[in-house]
Amino acid sequence: MNTIEKIRHENAKQDRHPDFVIGDTVRVHYKIKEGGKERIQVYTGTVIARKGAGVTESITVRRVSYGEGVERIFPLNSPNIDKIEIERHGKVRRAKLYYLRDLAGKKARIKERRV
Repeated sequence: MNTIEKIRHENAKQDRHPDFVIGDTVRVHYKIKEGGKERIQVYTGTVIARKGAGVTESITVRRVSYGEGVERIFPLNSPNIDKIEIERHGKVRRAKLYYLRDLAGKKARIKERRV
């Protein structure tokens, strides 16, 4: 293992988040700094993509807010993520759910997977 991989392995947070996959509906508790104050904002949505590995891993969470699709990218090893909760387990057959961007209403629903 070279020095870069060694540093990445040390900085990666082990067992920090629950195991979730693409299609799951998650609640991301994200710390937001406003002026001198800090608060936690909850962002709920469907995981449509997961990229990277180790320290650089990130997820893309999509939700529809006031009829407009909103996506946010969260780095999983960010110190600003307080916790991630799983609301629903989705049953999908793809690694990336970018096709949800073009769908609306009932067509954009994901079936629930039994755990």
